[in-house]
Amino acid sequence: MSGPAAGRRGPLLLGVRHHGPGSARAVRAALDAARPAAVLIEGPPEGDALLPLAADPGMRPPVALLAHAAEDPGRAAFWPLAAFSPEWVAIRWAQEQQVPVPVRFIDLPAAHTLAAGTDPDDAGSVRPDPLAVLAETAGYDDPERWWEDVVEHRGGVREETDPLAVFEALGEAMGALREAQGDGGQARDLVREAYMRQRMRAARREFGDAYAVVCGAWHVPALRARTTAAADKALLTGLPKTKVETTWVPWTHRRLARAGGYGAGIASPGWYAHLFASPDRPVERWLTKVAGLLREEDRQVSSAHVIETVRLAATLAAVRGRPVAGLAETLEAVRAVMCDGSGIPLALVEDRLVVGDVLGEVPDGAPVVPLQRDLTRQQRRLRLKPEAQDRELELDLRKDTDAARSLLLHRLRLLGIDWGAPTASRGSTGTFRETWRLRWEPELSVRVAEAGIWGTTVQAAATAKAEADAAGARELGEVTALAERCLLAGLSEALPAVLRALADRAALDTDVARLAKALPALARSLRYGDVRGTDAAALGTVAGGLAERICVALPPACATGLDADAAAGLRGHVDGVHAAIGLLGQDGLWERWTVVLRVLAGRDTVPGVIRGRAARLLLDDGRLAAGETARLMGLALSPAAAPADAAGWIEGFAGGGSGGGTLLVHDDRLLGLIDAWLVSVPEGAFIDVLPLLRRTFGAYEPGVKRSLGELVRRGQSARPAPGAAPEGFAPTLDPARADAVLPVLALLLSTPPS
Repeated sequence: MSGPAAGRRGPLLLGVRHHGPGSARAVRAALDAARPAAVLIEGPPEGDALLPLAADPGMRPPVALLAHAAEDPGRAAFWPLAAFSPEWVAIRWAQEQQVPVPVRFIDLPAAHTLAAGTDPDDAGSVRPDPLAVLAETAGYDDPERWWEDVVEHRGGVREETDPLAVFEALGEAMGALREAQGDGGQARDLVREAYMRQRMRAARREFGDAYAVVCGAWHVPALRARTTAAADKALLTGLPKTKVETTWVPWTHRRLARAGGYGAGIASPGWYAHLFASPDRPVERWLTKVAGLLREEDRQVSSAHVIETVRLAATLAAVRGRPVAGLAETLEAVRAVMCDGSGIPLALVEDRLVVGDVLGEVPDGAPVVPLQRDLTRQQRRLRLKPEAQDRELELDLRKDTDAARSLLLHRLRLLGIDWGAPTASRGSTGTFRETWRLRWEPELSVRVAEAGIWGTTVQAAATAKAEADAAGARELGEVTALAERCLLAGLSEALPAVLRALADRAALDTDVARLAKALPALARSLRYGDVRGTDAAALGTVAGGLAERICVALPPACATGLDADAAAGLRGHVDGVHAAIGLLGQDGLWERWTVVLRVLAGRDTVPGVIRGRAARLLLDDGRLAAGETARLMGLALSPAAAPADAAGWIEGFAGGGSGGGTLLVHDDRLLGLIDAWLVSVPEGAFIDVLPLLRRTFGAYEPGVKRSLGELVRRGQSARPAPGAAPEGFAPTLDPARADAVLPVLALLLSTPPS
């Protein structure tokens, strides 16, 4: 080594703060000054073979080194690196030299880390934050503010006479802390540091002392300590080991944040990325970005706002004795000047710029499981680029590309790779439209690796996973939901196994509630054959047999002394079965179901909420005359009926948001029956049924409630006599006048009039 490092003995130890832009600049300056013959970096040695990819033009941080157990990809660990991470800067420095400098990882191998899992000695222990201790010693109450003052805002290490001075000072401070705290309650650090020293001894044999080590500042005193190779070997003897696989995966700034669950995370990755990329006038450049973001959100922010914000931030820093304005002063100035004191736009600034959603990229040459390679190929073919922030995707399934996108997203969800989540479509309820909310999280790379055991392509893996899920399903509802998902995902090859499991469980299941719960999913699935081109006809036979069993078992199940909760549950199943049978459209099935509804509506032993619902469904389908409906209501609301059961009948008939209020507005007889019953309810019973009635009528539209209230207020005399026509209408339909609209309708529909 030459320059400032020439007089030092031993290797160059550069203790850093992970993901610290000030540390990153200091590392580059120190390496430029010392010119080491090799660079050793804290990280798993299994990643050495992947280091050349860091120089690939397709590699764009933030990225992470991913290691997972070969036999259990769910056991995985990440080592994230951003453009402002000192370790990344050291890697790139070594690769950019005229004669590339060897660079290697020296931390404990992932083979041991993943085999051991959580060290029992470390369970429940929390290492004191060394930066917090140093900040408190210096009189700061905020470690982030102390770090900014002493490192990030030092005015640039290139102005220092000795670029290594900051590392010497930080190493001495950590040495004092280690003397007081030992390993800080983390016994596993001792094992890691023993392995690092072993790798340093190997480097010394190859390069002498002309090498540099870039590691967390906490480890520097331990790496300087004089220990024997035998002592370190004893610490490493007997460690569990497993076979691991490694690769590079994209990472995000949000996952670098502490809120993202990353142990060595930072509070403001977006801000740190800006400090690293803009060493000149960082506050002014930052506030220009803030102004641009707020303008995109239609806030009035001018150049004068930016100038005044810069002045206020500098003033706050001067009052607080800081060398320059930090993030705290900058955000306070933004709130006061650009946000008019409001925290709402400030929260947007903190989310988009202080943290950020930057997503890194990894070159094609990175090793991946075959499933990941197939997924990447399909993402490119379908123009579905992974993005770190939420993105809403509208799909029209009548278009080939959109249909293929839908199949891919559904197959990934079946594999447990939740890149996209279905959401409600806006402006359309047709089956040809889907809406997805997409967001790529780094952890999904682990899910892809886990799913690789099912196949080498997305389709093959999803098919194998569906077949395995069908074989392992315990309940009928699980299999019907799986059948629906298979059709959504276009997995026709998996359907035979799923249908066999479905038929087996349907034949053995005697619980009518589970049968009724399973039928709607099957009926919905039958629609997908037309929309996606998937043959769903095989489901028809199974669904029809299931519906027949429900028709037989439902009446006895509803007359077996159900409590209120069970009756409400079965009422919901009745609605679901009614809609499902309408979708099935099988000959004779609708008539069979109509008979079941008539039995439920007229049987006294059936709970009122189910009787009322059955009567309403028959009325809506034109299978129950208005007079018969009034008769059933009269019986249900007679003085002999229990008030609670009568209230349940009203809820089943007029509740559920199914137009019951409108029906009562226009049918004087039904409203009169309810009105008369309500007046006759005894005071004690009225208190008991009031919550049920309030739930029923409270769900009506405001206009409907006003109309009902007005009718009740006016009384019976305000209502037209039975058989009388409303004002402005004839007593009966005039066929000649009705037929007069047919030519106009034919013109609108572009069909010849008949």
